[in-house]
Parts: sequence; C-alpha cells; structure tokens
Amino acid sequence: MPLLVMKFGGTSVADLTRIKNAAQKVKREVERGYEVIVIVSAMSGKTNELVGWVEETSPLFDAREYDAIVSSGENVTAGLMALTLQEMDVPARSWQGWQVPINTTDTHSSARFTSIERANIDAKFSEGFKVAVVAGFQGLSPEGRITTLGRGGSDYSAALLAEALNATNLSIWTDVVGIFTTDPRITEQARAIKEISFGEAAEMATFGAKILHPATLIPAMRQNIPVFVGSSKEPEKGGTQIKQKVESNPTYRSIALRREQTLVTVKSPAMLHASGFLAQVFGILAKHELSVDLITTSE
Repeated sequence: MPLLVMKFGGTSVADLTRIKNAAQKVKREVERGYEVIVIVSAMSGKTNELVGWVEETSPLFDAREYDAIVSSGENVTAGLMALTLQEMDVPARSWQGWQVPINTTDTHSSARFTSIERANIDAKFSEGFKVAVVAGFQGLSPEGRITTLGRGGSDYSAALLAEALNATNLSIWTDVVGIFTTDPRITEQARAIKEISFGEAAEMATFGAKILHPATLIPAMRQNIPVFVGSSKEPEKGGTQIKQKVESNPTYRSIALRREQTLVTVKSPAMLHASGFLAQVFGILAKHELSVDLITTSE
C-alpha cells in the first residue's frame, strides 16, 4: 500500500478547529487508499511559551530537562490529532518521536540524526492503524533520553521518516502558499514559485528562507521523494512542488535575505605561500561544530 508523509506546522494546528481541518486532509488521503504518517508541530506559540518557562525557572537549566520540557508541545498536538481522526472513523494512533525511535546524538537542544529502524515503524502499522501520528522535533539519545532537533526540526522529522519508509510524497502544510521568490513581508512583488529544484530550495532554506528547515530536503533528495509545500488555510491556491528536475529555467529563482550574519576576518603571515593554513582554521571551527556558509581568501 502506498504511503504518504504529511507534516502540519504550528499555525496549521494552532487550535482545535485547525486540527480538525488538518485531520480532514488526512482522511481524504486515507480514503484514496494511502497509509499516512502525520508529523505535527506544537500549537503555534506553545514552544516559545515552554522555552520562556524554562528560562524563568533557571538560566543554567540542565539541557536534558530542557529537551524534555520544550518537546512536550508536540506530544499534545499528536494526541489531539489522533483523537480527532478517530472521531472521523479513521484508525489512528499517536507516537512520540523517541518512541519511533528517531535516533540521534546526545547533543541536547540541537541533536543530530543518526538512524531510524524501518522495522519498528512497519510493526506499528501492522497493528491495524491507517494513520500514525508522530510528534515532530524529537529524538532519542544513545542514553535513552529525549532530544530535540533544533527549532524547525519537525520538518526534518518528516523528511527522515519519508526517507526511511520510501514514501511516495512528502507534503508540508504551513501558513503560506508555498515558497516565494523573496520574503513577502519585505515586498508586495513577491510571488509564489510553482516548482523548484531540490538544490535551489535547499540553498534558499540555508540562506534565510524561513519556510523550510535547512536540513529538511537532504533526506528527500537522497530518495528522490517529491516535496509539496502549501497553505493549510488556502489549499485551493496550490503551492510549490520541489523535485529533482524542473522544467522552468528563469533568470533567477529567488532572492534570499539573511540577517544576523557573523563575519570573521583572519589575518596571519603564516598563510603566505603556505599550505594547510585553511585546514587548521576549519579544524578549529569543526571542533566547535560551527558551519561556514561563505569563504573568500586572498594572499
């Protein structure tokens, strides 16, 4: 049976009415003959509220407890989504990210994915559920502790599950009609992009486009799984298709604006007519897990 992965962002599950609307979309896919994995974010604003409580409790809070607290918003949404689907006569069950499990490193608050065992997920579907609702953003450390994948990590959770299950399609439902040529909050001339390649969309996410988590597309690219980004509020307006090859070839696809950049200038006589200097610099950056987006060098 073909399988779809559907991810709903915070604004798409902001209250019970929107959860019901999202559940209706899932039900339609089940009626079309699909099994569905649903990944949900916390209700809009709830993660920020949880983070605020942590910071108010202790500025030096244990990172393991931080993850346990801030990941709880997704658990609530997942349970409510499963109950709503059951009320619609759709066999559904909710699972927390660490129950799948999505295995990660033990770098709490910004853990890195390591593996998913497909057999675990297949076993859950063998219990007779048509829909598995999974709390996004969460993982499981080697020590068995809850971890989080960083802000925006629910998109990444969805892509990882789509890859692990070789899904037919990954759809990401948010509050905007797809990916735009630039930030529509900056100019009214921004327009929705109908189709975009994996590489272009990944670069947009990396260089400031807030619509997708920068790492989201990597798993989809590996398995060549088409990704759709659309608005849960206005599904009739379509959205953006992200795929390996696109037919259109405009002069430019988009313009990204990235704020709060850090510029580091390194000057040293040791680099003149010498080899390995940049390797040393990047070795230091790698030690501290810092990512470099752009480098220019000259003697």
